[in-house]
Amino acid sequence: MPHWVRSSIPIVEIVLSVILVALILLQSKGSGLSNVFGGEGNIYSTKRGAEKVVFIATIITAALFFGIALINATL
Repeated sequence: MPHWVRSSIPIVEIVLSVILVALILLQSKGSGLSNVFGGEGNIYSTKRGAEKVVFIATIITAALFFGIALINATL
């Protein structure tokens, strides 16, 4: 593996971690602290529009972060 690829993996991992944190914070922006600790019982609702896009982007970013972390651990 070329040296530039090996040295850029930690940078990619840091960028992915910042994006992942931002996406997670965007998801929990609407929920209050009482909902986090089991306050109100909300009825199940489907994700639509931008909320669904952020949810799917979070899953994809987490999978990429996990893959890059495994690659970084094996090198």
